[in-house]
Amino acid sequence: MALTKAQVEEIVRDNKRSEFDTGSCEVQVALLTRNIQELTEHFKRNKNDVHGQRGLVKMVNRRRKLLDYLKRTTPDRYTQIISKLALRK
Repeated sequence: MALTKAQVEEIVRDNKRSEFDTGSCEVQVALLTRNIQELTEHFKRNKNDVHGQRGLVKMVNRRRKLLDYLKRTTPDRYTQIISKLALRK
């Protein structure tokens, strides 16, 4: 259910902006996207997990806020992360 340390390191490595970057918006959006994908699969199997759905909604809202911030401040980074993660058309 939760991401393993190796999965997190791989996502950070693929999305970091500099050598020591672990918390930029791109990394956070990528981690949230991976968690959202896994939780979506979980809820397809477990339809009655209502309490977990609240956490999913919070993650989606957090990702949306980060993407709105990126779009407002640096549109080129926004379009790059959107295309890389295939979030929107």
